[in-house]
Amino acid sequence: MPKYIKREIADLNGKGQKQAYYRMETYGQLSFNAFVDECTKHGGMQKSAIVGVLAHVARELALTIAKGYTVKIDGLGTFGAKLGVRSDKEQDDFEEGTQRRNATTIQVTGISFRADKELISETDQACRPLRRGGEYRLHRSKYSPEKRAELARKYLADHSFMRIATYMQLTGLSRTTATVELRRLAADPQSGITSTGLRSAKVYVLTKK
Repeated sequence: MPKYIKREIADLNGKGQKQAYYRMETYGQLSFNAFVDECTKHGGMQKSAIVGVLAHVARELALTIAKGYTVKIDGLGTFGAKLGVRSDKEQDDFEEGTQRRNATTIQVTGISFRADKELISETDQACRPLRRGGEYRLHRSKYSPEKRAELARKYLADHSFMRIATYMQLTGLSRTTATVELRRLAADPQSGITSTGLRSAKVYVLTKK
């Protein structure tokens, strides 16, 4: 019987309100072959036929999306392309005099998927009744937000930069909360802390005076 997990999330609005979200408790990932075996139990089709159809659909999806279309499959959902800059290139902007990205630096970085309402409804009905699973709370810091910012500035006074993992060690925060808090500090001109770099290369430094 399916279970749901209740998990506490970071205070994103800065009002000190406890917030929660719910997710399905999962028991691992079903392999392609195992999924096809499940399909043969309910659909009355041969395994080879299912494999062939899925492979053909996947290929045609890629080709059609590459032509600039989104694809809606009734009962399943809508698929489309996500674009981004190559990982070895910096994000583009609209400022005058900055380097512009060209077609060779833009690539498909993912496929967006919006589930069909019918798929959502059928999944919901198949889950009934849901049972309560675990409950997970965020790591609590023994320091106030002001003290945490002070700890960060003191660390940066002796080091050239600080990563999220270091801030987690200094404050006792979870990675999610530490990330949100550092972004907030970097966006506040009065904090004395700013960020540099992108994605996994992003670090935090003292604001230059």
